[in-house]
Amino acid sequence: MKTKSYGLLEGKKGIIFGPLDERSLGWQIALAAYREGAKFTISNMKAAIRVGQIEELSKQCGDAPLIACDASSSEDIASVFAETKERFGALDFIVHSIGMSPNVRKKRDYTDLHYDWYHKTLDVSAMSLHRIVSGALHADALNDGASIVALTYIGAQRVFSKYSDMADAKALLENITRNYGARLGARGIRINTITQSPTKTTAGSGVEGFDHLYDFAEKTSPLGNATAEDCADLVAVLLSDLTRRITMQNIYNDGGFSSMGISDALLEEFYGNKG
Repeated sequence: MKTKSYGLLEGKKGIIFGPLDERSLGWQIALAAYREGAKFTISNMKAAIRVGQIEELSKQCGDAPLIACDASSSEDIASVFAETKERFGALDFIVHSIGMSPNVRKKRDYTDLHYDWYHKTLDVSAMSLHRIVSGALHADALNDGASIVALTYIGAQRVFSKYSDMADAKALLENITRNYGARLGARGIRINTITQSPTKTTAGSGVEGFDHLYDFAEKTSPLGNATAEDCADLVAVLLSDLTRRITMQNIYNDGGFSSMGISDALLEEFYGNKG
């Protein structure tokens, strides 16, 4: 069922980093932002734009401009903000939906990480947020009262063994959010993270044992796992003026998973009716 528009982002302009295909969170966020009235540019690496489906997303979002950018390159980020500012003027929001780990992809155990890959994980998945916010500030590309949202995972607080060095990256991402939030508040600029349920995205499905993790979370969460569309709706609210006093928060969009110990459904599965 198509969600109706509430006009939450009418007149807002921004940039969304990271959409790849219709399974990605960034893709659904772009659709929700467009539905709510926003105008924005879409950015990903050149290779991702070439092999992904991003041109189709652009069409679905009113021919939103596509700008290639390696988020680990300060030069690329400076170019993105220069071009976006030329098109739209100063921006009202930024979405960071970027993450990758060569160690996870290659199934390297946490006790045996390839350190060059480890650095790449931290650089792309976390330090990129610092580069993006810093790049926006240096370009004077953010309006007062703007909103920045980045996507994270509960692996930053709890151990999920196969999540490996991505957990470290997400912990760093969340700390960058807090540090920048304290410094941006004087201008009314907010920055928050969303901890999303395990979601069947291209990246998420690449984690070893993902299907078991997904089922575990589904059976633990009172409301069940949040979908990519659920995440997109929450992002739209955080980008809107309705959340102008919310900053430096990590918001759990996980159906209640983060507050649970164990559920009746899991007890039933583990022990049956033995009581």
